[in-house]
Amino acid sequence: MKKKQTLKYILLDLLAALLSWSALFAFRKLALDPPHPQALTLSGIQTIFADPNYWLGLLLVPAGWLALYTILGTYRNVLRKARLKELLDTLTATLIGAVVIFFVLLLDDSTSIYSDHYIAFLFLLAVHFSFTYFFRLLITSQTVRRVHSRQIGFPTLLIGAGIKAHHTYLDIENQETYSGNLIIGYIDPSPASDTHTQPSPLSTLMPCLGTIDDIRPLIEQYHIEEVIIALEDSQRDLIGGILRQLNSAADLIIKLTPDARDLIVGSVKQQSIFHSPFIVINNRLMPEWQYSVKRIGDVVIALLAMIILSPVYLITAIIVRTTSPGPVFYAQERIGLHGRPFRMHKFRSMYVDAEQSGPALSKDDDPRITPFGRFMRKVRLDEIPQFYNVLRGTMSIVGPRPERQFYIDQIVRRAPEYLLLQRIKPGITSWGQVKYGYASSVDEMVERLRYDLLYLDNMSVTTDLKIMVYTAKIILQGRGK
Repeated sequence: MKKKQTLKYILLDLLAALLSWSALFAFRKLALDPPHPQALTLSGIQTIFADPNYWLGLLLVPAGWLALYTILGTYRNVLRKARLKELLDTLTATLIGAVVIFFVLLLDDSTSIYSDHYIAFLFLLAVHFSFTYFFRLLITSQTVRRVHSRQIGFPTLLIGAGIKAHHTYLDIENQETYSGNLIIGYIDPSPASDTHTQPSPLSTLMPCLGTIDDIRPLIEQYHIEEVIIALEDSQRDLIGGILRQLNSAADLIIKLTPDARDLIVGSVKQQSIFHSPFIVINNRLMPEWQYSVKRIGDVVIALLAMIILSPVYLITAIIVRTTSPGPVFYAQERIGLHGRPFRMHKFRSMYVDAEQSGPALSKDDDPRITPFGRFMRKVRLDEIPQFYNVLRGTMSIVGPRPERQFYIDQIVRRAPEYLLLQRIKPGITSWGQVKYGYASSVDEMVERLRYDLLYLDNMSVTTDLKIMVYTAKIILQGRGK
């Protein structure tokens, strides 16, 4: 369903871009170039199709529009679009794209009247917006009608088993315009050892799918898109632990039922007049365009690094191979985005079978590290094979350092908030890495955690650039550990 809907948007956006470019080219040729008596005749129109610039623009301009829409996140959550937000998003994207076309393609045109440039710009803005929004409005309106008529639903998990959860369910089911929440079951937050709990009023309406400990596997099993937390006042202290588990899930919408205090301080944001009031927790840490810029930057930097550093790769591989027996590269399973395992690659800096007695963290004067490995770690040379992981998309240039599950289990017992780091891709360098380098103990991992959590709160393209600058400074000064 989602792929088909996305394809509809892409094809109609492409059609709108083709039509608007053709209209702009014809307008400039026949009305501004300057107009002549035969401009609107067949021979005048044929001059448009005879111009190679028209066909070149027909190929490149629509592709540019689609790239812009992708960067702005237009094709994410295509089943949840609202018509008013679609209007504002389309207007913003059209303004950005029209300005780019104006400076790249229109400003250099020779014209006897300079105001023709601005007339062409306004014409492009109006025509492109009209075509694009008209087609999008058709798709969005059809989707909204299907959601309201319950033909489209979003798998939803209800956390709560008391009166508040029961009222929340009835409120959702009886609302004037259906919000799309297809509640498949509920989770009982009461401890299993509590024998005094009364049967849930939800038990006759839907199945109980488990307890709080089952949240993450249930989300994967039922492809949950939304979670509604409706706890009793006496259970509010459970919210923190629940959120730590939910925040590591991919693109999950989290909603909490508000109390009187939330209403007073203005935490409740209504998305529709007729829908139930909730506190909505945004699982996206940056604007969509910054996610796109971050990924594009990762790919560009990784490619350039692998090309420029290719002699360094070769020399390092030779030295590693000749100074100690064993393979050149070392691959180890780490935990990445949303708790998924992946293989991280590094130049081998330790002797073979260094962990034959079990996992152990490196320390100062660690006898397991080879002499050349010690040098590599100081200048981060052992990390450069990870650019391959960046290209594959399992890592980013900047992000929390990935750890093994063995150590994650220990960290989580002391600092459950570590799971919040799984909301983003791990990175080659990070705020915590700049501060501490390689962690030599679980204590240091926990201490480093606060800097990685700060990164989550301040995550942006600008923050990434600052961290990369400080990383380069550490490498040049050889202060790594």
